[in-house]
Amino acid sequence: MASLIYLDTHVLAWLYARGSAGLPPVPARRIEEAQEIRVSPMVRLELQYLYEIGRVTEPALPVLDALESALGLVVCGAPFSLVVREAETLDWTRDPFDRLIVAQASIHDAPLLTRDGMIHEHYARAVWD
Repeated sequence: MASLIYLDTHVLAWLYARGSAGLPPVPARRIEEAQEIRVSPMVRLELQYLYEIGRVTEPALPVLDALESALGLVVCGAPFSLVVREAETLDWTRDPFDRLIVAQASIHDAPLLTRDGMIHEHYARAVWD
């Protein structure tokens, strides 16, 4: 059982829109078994961007508030300078969201629940199935 797990942005959007029943069984079980569920603050910013361009229907704050109540979701409070220092080593992507989201999980040596194939190729703790 994973005591700590980080969620990628698409997982958060999926949970909000469909609930954990909308996830495939293995990712849903990973969330249910986690003692602590965290997201990077970059997930909040990426959700807001997605809202602003019409890819999701709700702004970030109501999504995070709802999932905090439903799952005990926590926005990670690690020092930004530490996260950026780790993100500087992740030269396999130019996507600032992915770099900072992966860095946030990496500094805690924690799994990151994501379907993103590029992240799976480069972050050993990326999980899905």
